[in-house]
Amino acid sequence: MNISFASLSPLSALVFGILILLFPKLINYIIAAYLIITGLLGLGIIK
Repeated sequence: MNISFASLSPLSALVFGILILLFPKLINYIIAAYLIITGLLGLGIIK
């Protein structure tokens, strides 16, 4: 299975959504990490 940006975004959203349900107190850190990673991927810094 090849993982590209197109499949990584929904997959990471699913994982982060599950983590938010399991650990609601960590929601700020999870969202911040998701936004940073998505931004770095969008800018092409992380491939």
